[in-house]
Amino acid sequence: MVGAGQLARMTCQAAIGLGVGFRVLAGSAADSAAQVCADVQVGDYTSRDDVLAFAAGCDVVTFDHEHVPGPHLAALEKVVAVRPGADALRYTQDKLAMRERLAGLGVSCPRYAPVSSLAEVTAFAAESGWPVVLKAISGGYDGRGVWVCETPDEAAEVLAHPVAVFAEQHIEFDRELAVLAARSPHGQAAVYPVVQTVQRDGICHEVLAPAPGLEPRRAREAQRLVLALAAELDVTGLLAVELFDTGRLLVNELAMRPHNSGHWTIEGAVTSQFEQHLRAVLDGRTAGRYGECFRWARSRRVLPLPACDGGRPGREDPPVREAGAAGAQDRARDRGRGPGAGGPAARAGRAGGALPGDGGGLRP
Repeated sequence: MVGAGQLARMTCQAAIGLGVGFRVLAGSAADSAAQVCADVQVGDYTSRDDVLAFAAGCDVVTFDHEHVPGPHLAALEKVVAVRPGADALRYTQDKLAMRERLAGLGVSCPRYAPVSSLAEVTAFAAESGWPVVLKAISGGYDGRGVWVCETPDEAAEVLAHPVAVFAEQHIEFDRELAVLAARSPHGQAAVYPVVQTVQRDGICHEVLAPAPGLEPRRAREAQRLVLALAAELDVTGLLAVELFDTGRLLVNELAMRPHNSGHWTIEGAVTSQFEQHLRAVLDGRTAGRYGECFRWARSRRVLPLPACDGGRPGREDPPVREAGAAGAQDRARDRGRGPGAGGPAARAGRAGGALPGDGGGLRP
């Protein structure tokens, strides 16, 4: 697995259970997965040589992030099975390409337009209204690379930075949903229940599984959508689809890796998303019994406190304390980044771990 963050760390744990040899490409020996994985190679995922050297001796290469450059992926595909492949990953690396592809498939999405000038943004706003969402075409994560602009002056400030962006309609939604599916190289696919996600500061703070009060018809619609997209985009491994629920379902984002909306599956399903991803990318592994879940499950992310590493001063809602209460009430287990997750080495605003639990007193 290229990348050694918390997703790789939890995938490593799943690999042990499956008896699968597992290697990570880590930026440093201090990375989360590097602390627990037996086979660690330190290198730079932006270096073609490092990536190719890492893949030597591997049967399959997969990822815990979307940032490996496209030319490196193409080079990898000549020497090893890359899952998901470069053609599929393009739609997570290039958000404008993703929007264009989804529009071509007739998938409902927010209105969007490529923009490179303030005149183009204001022309877009004249049809869609203010505020306008400007999104980085590549590189955004956990709310980074997304700007909600209330006025032309705010849009001009974003455009002044050397970041390629596109404009998107600001959506007033009832709630946010997410769906995870896994697909094998042969097209076998399995889908998890639809979940509700609660976002704070652009970060997924809490997940409720299955989404409370979601009509079975709407849930089936969302599950069919993710399965169809996995097939159309030729995804191997996990596909996460984030949705806006506005009375109809609009696709917000895609990810082709384990996803923060799926941490609940560690304790809430027979087969976790991490095991399911490995089963999907490893040719010949049968999909796990994903459908056997607790009736209700809940997961919360643990964030470093604001004082950590220059965090935003005065930020309220210290999530470590709140998540600790969730652990006491819902028999949750800490799935952290490792030593230092909440200490001085942690980066404020980035997840320190996850607390999946069985849902406790959740009701429809």
